[in-house]
Formats: sequence, C-alpha cells, structure tokens
Amino acid sequence: MRKTIDTREAILERAVDLASTDGLEGLTIGRLAGELEMSKSGLFGHFGSKEDLQIATIERAGRRFIGRVVEPAYRSTPEGAERLRALVNGYIDHMAEDIFPGGCFWAAASAEFDGRPGPVRDAVKDAMAAWLAELERQAEAAGADDPKQLAFELHALAAGANQRYQLFGDPEAFEHARRGIERLLG
Repeated sequence: MRKTIDTREAILERAVDLASTDGLEGLTIGRLAGELEMSKSGLFGHFGSKEDLQIATIERAGRRFIGRVVEPAYRSTPEGAERLRALVNGYIDHMAEDIFPGGCFWAAASAEFDGRPGPVRDAVKDAMAAWLAELERQAEAAGADDPKQLAFELHALAAGANQRYQLFGDPEAFEHARRGIERLLG
C-alpha cells in the first residue's frame, strides 16, 4: 500500500509541474506515463480518468502551496496584520523562487478554466476562494476598513507580478509588487 501512495504522490508531483507549463488540459496520462517511464495502464490505475487526474493535480498543487506559503506564515506570525503580510510575501516568494516551472500554478489554472464549467473549474475556484477568504480573514483581523477590498488588491498585485515576470521576464516584477503591498499594508 505504501508503494502505491508513494507512486501516486510522485505522479502528482510531476503532474503539477507539467500542468504549470502545459496547462491542465495539456496534462495527459500518455504524456505523464512517458515522463515517468511508466505504462499508461499502470498510471491509469491511479486515476480513473483525465478529469480525476486534473482534480488530483489541483489538490496536490494546493498541498504544495499550503506547505510553502500558508503553514510558514501560521508558524511564524500572529493573526492579523503580521500574518497577512507573511501570507502575501510568502506567495510572492513562492512565485519568485520558481517553485512551479511555468510560474504560478493558480494563475495558469485560473486563466485556463475561468470560462469553462465543470468539476475541474470548480476545484480551481474552490482553491482560489479559500486563499482569498484567508486573506480577507486576516485583513479583518488586522482591522482593515474593507477586508474584502484589501484581499482583492493584495491578490491582484501578486497575480500581476507573476504575469509580468512570466510574460516579460521582468526580474523586478516581484519587488514592484512588494512595494505596492507595503503601501497597502502601511
């Protein structure tokens, strides 16, 4: 049983990286099998369909994000302004460190599925909604006049930095976002 879990996790780790560059639609059992030197049937045994693979990939990307961004902020800062700053700066660090080869997994998946109905879109939407809700919750704990607006603006700065870095190769994009974040958080 442990080997099956380890194999599934290895598959999903590679799937997240591939999806960050090729999109969730570009993620196929055949491509993954080739990348991992597995048989298609062996890989298919871990996922019943392409949609199941896509949803499992989204869940794995979420666990990676929580481990790299959310958990460190919770361990190191108190709720409110300090945690909000740590969360957003952790998100910027996450993108700047090229954790995903194709940039922010969430930006790519959101753009790819924002106009498509179905379970994959719902999984992306639910993950993004949880992130925005946490930013809003911390903004409220920090005493922000309009926590929803502040969460929106902080996320928009981070997403804009990712796009500018990925599309233009601008190494200063994340520093621009950090300065904007500091202006907002004052």
